[in-house]
Amino acid sequence: MAQTAINLAYIAAAILFIFGIKMLGSATTARKGNRISSIGMLIAIVVTLVDQNILSYTWIIAGLIIGGLIGLVAAKKVAMTGMPEMVALFNGFGGLASLLVGWAEFDKINTLTWAEYAGEPYFTSSVIFLAVLIGAITFTGSIYAWGKLSGKLGGAALVFPGQKFLNALVFLSIVVLGATFAGQPDLSCSYHIFIAALVLSLALGFLGVMPIGGGDMPVIISLLNSFSGLAAAAAGFVILNNVLIVAGCLVGASGMILTIIMCKAMNRNLANVLFSGFGASAQKSGDQTEGEMKPLSIQDAYYVLEAARSVVIIPGYGMAVAQAQHVVKELGEILEGNGAEVNYAIHPVAGRMPGHMNVLLAEADVPYEQLREMDDINPTMPMVDVAIVIGANDVVNPAAINDESSPIYGMPIINAHEAKSVFALKRGQGPGFSGLINKLYFLEKTRMLYGDAKATVSALVAEFKG
Repeated sequence: MAQTAINLAYIAAAILFIFGIKMLGSATTARKGNRISSIGMLIAIVVTLVDQNILSYTWIIAGLIIGGLIGLVAAKKVAMTGMPEMVALFNGFGGLASLLVGWAEFDKINTLTWAEYAGEPYFTSSVIFLAVLIGAITFTGSIYAWGKLSGKLGGAALVFPGQKFLNALVFLSIVVLGATFAGQPDLSCSYHIFIAALVLSLALGFLGVMPIGGGDMPVIISLLNSFSGLAAAAAGFVILNNVLIVAGCLVGASGMILTIIMCKAMNRNLANVLFSGFGASAQKSGDQTEGEMKPLSIQDAYYVLEAARSVVIIPGYGMAVAQAQHVVKELGEILEGNGAEVNYAIHPVAGRMPGHMNVLLAEADVPYEQLREMDDINPTMPMVDVAIVIGANDVVNPAAINDESSPIYGMPIINAHEAKSVFALKRGQGPGFSGLINKLYFLEKTRMLYGDAKATVSALVAEFKG
């Protein structure tokens, strides 16, 4: 009877997970979905503690207090510009937790032979190895991604001769060690194999993310999120916990689906993202760009916007860096009050993590119906009076359409170049985070508004207010 109640509670938790993830697909229900998923996790944790007959909660309570304080401080202190790297850290620590679960289970039984072990030997050794392997790659890969996103390691892809061969050799060595580990009859002898595989897995996480440029970080964050879910599912098989298996599979599947969607949005496949070294070198065709970037004063920009009847705002990471989302919303409201139709064009890979721009604009309470997806907004761009590009680079770069030598050729973009006029808000004249020069900035219809995006938009707001 007790076991039936526990299983029913696990089923209820899994249902809450599913509904919570479903609600995360919309900005209007995302907060509610997050709360529902949190309730499901609380149920799962409480039931697990009861199911395992935990007699001493000293370490559990200590971990709860320490983790809760860290989470509270992070939630209060982290700026919206720091959200991508915080997500990367969360993915990494999720992988580390799964690694430690697999390691702890192995330590419990490594003094035995498989003949003495009560469980299924080959299955148990395989899932332990998978939990450690995927968890280790997720942990170090996420730490490296955090370094790139925070600017501590630079955003450019780092490649060197023989890199692909080295990565393949490390991966194949891990596979061989895994097969040996799973078939090792003496668990005490397999400990050295286990440690060797652990070290190589940690190294593979670094090596795997190293050749990936900053422009591909949204895809990598999504992929690492998927890996953290797969690691959790493997850990669930290790400790025979159904709800952990379900939760891990949900996260793994949803993360992989999102990864595929984002690759499609860039017209690239996952292998190209992982192995092409995109952004490792400067764009060769950039020196052949004709024309010059033409600056515009705030007052002249005001005159154009004051007469505009259709305005599309295209946000990118520059808006996040400047924390300009609130003043951007204020400008949008002023333009609407002046008789203009205002929309926000959202590219799937704008920013540094999946849904980055949606999160920022939702925080500023921009009406959800004004957020237009790329495929929805592009047919209307020729009728737009002014397209305001705020810190976006690759996602509006016409080289993706008309320059076959460009690394992003073929990537679907927001067609800002089709608008009647373009205002590009940019901190300087350098290339974007991926290292590519944006040919949009050199068009005759484009005018540059240099400086911090928040200060620039605030100045425009001040002009409208007189």
